[in-house]
Amino acid sequence: MTKICIYPRVETMGGVGSFRLKFTEGLKSRGIEVTSDLDDSRVDFILVLAGTKNLLGLWRARKRGVPIIQRLDGINWVQRIRWTGFRYHLRAEYGNANLAFIRRFLADKIVYQSEFTHQWWEKKYGKTRIPYTVIHNAVDLEIYSPSPQNASVAVLSSGNPEKYRLLLVEGSLAGGLDSGLRWAVKLAENLSKKLPIELLVVGRVDEKRKAKILANVKAEINFLGVVPREEIPEIDRSAHLYFSAEVNPPCPNAVIEALACGLPVLGFDTGSLAELVPPSAGKTVSYGGDVWKLEEPDISALTEAALEILNNLEKYQKGARQHAEERLGLEQMVEKYLKFILKRTL
Repeated sequence: MTKICIYPRVETMGGVGSFRLKFTEGLKSRGIEVTSDLDDSRVDFILVLAGTKNLLGLWRARKRGVPIIQRLDGINWVQRIRWTGFRYHLRAEYGNANLAFIRRFLADKIVYQSEFTHQWWEKKYGKTRIPYTVIHNAVDLEIYSPSPQNASVAVLSSGNPEKYRLLLVEGSLAGGLDSGLRWAVKLAENLSKKLPIELLVVGRVDEKRKAKILANVKAEINFLGVVPREEIPEIDRSAHLYFSAEVNPPCPNAVIEALACGLPVLGFDTGSLAELVPPSAGKTVSYGGDVWKLEEPDISALTEAALEILNNLEKYQKGARQHAEERLGLEQMVEKYLKFILKRTL
C-alpha cells in the first residue's frame, strides 16, 4: 500500500489547512495511507505544503531516498510595499527564504497552484531543473453545491431579491492585509446607491478597523469573524455575489468554494483569478493602477461588473457551478496529484 506523508500538519480554516483536509480525504478514499510523520520509515513520498522549519527532517528523508514534492503557493510581497508590522514582515521574509531553499535544494518535484504562481517563482528565483506541474486547488462538489434555490433569501413579487448579499471570505483581513476589505466596503457603498445591498465579511478583522468602518460606512455591513469551516458552504449559498479581495491571489480556495456553490465571483484581474473565473462564472476587471505598488484600484469598473452580474444572476450562477463541475472537482485534483507524484522520472 502506498503511504504519503503530508507535511506540515496545518490546521488553519482556509488556505493550506483547507487543502490538507480535502487532499487527505481524497487519498484515503483511494486506499492510500496518510501520515504527517517525516521520520516514518514506511513513507513512499512526502508532499510538503509550501515550507517548514524542519529542514533537518526533510534532509533526513531525502537521505533515505524518499522523493519530496513541494506544493508551492505565492511569494510574500505586501510587506515590502506597506508597513505590516515588524513581526509579520520578519515572518514573511523568512517564509520566502524557507520556500526558496526547499525549492532549490530539497525538492524532487514541484506542484505550482496556478500558472501565475509558476511564472512568479521562476521570475523571482529562477528556473529549476526538476519536474514541475500546475494543478489548481479543488473542492468536494457534494459538500460545496448550490441550494435548490440559489441565494435563499426573501424575494419581492417581481422575483428580485429583497436584498442582494455581497460576500467576502478570507482567513485574515487584519493588519497590512486589509486592502481588499477597503475595496469591498467602497464597492458595497457604490452598489447601495442602485440596489438594496448587504456586505457580509467572514474572516479575522482588527477590532479597531471594524469599529472605524462601522462608524463611517454608507452601506449595510455585517462582520461574522472567523467561522467553522463546515459553515462556509451554507454561507456561500446565502449570497448572490462573491468578491475576491486578495491581491495577486495564487489560487484562492474561497473562490473555488464559491463557484462550486453556484456563487458568481467578482474581482480584479490580478494573480490567478482569471485562470479560475471564466466569463461565464463571473467577471475580472482591470485593476486600473499598479497592483504591485498597491495603488488605488478602479472601483467604478468593479461596480459596473457587479451590476452586470446581479442583473443576470441566474446565468452566472449556472455558469459558476458548471465551471466547478468541469474543472474544479476534488476527484480531478487528487488524480492529477497522484499521476504527478507517482510518475517515476527517468
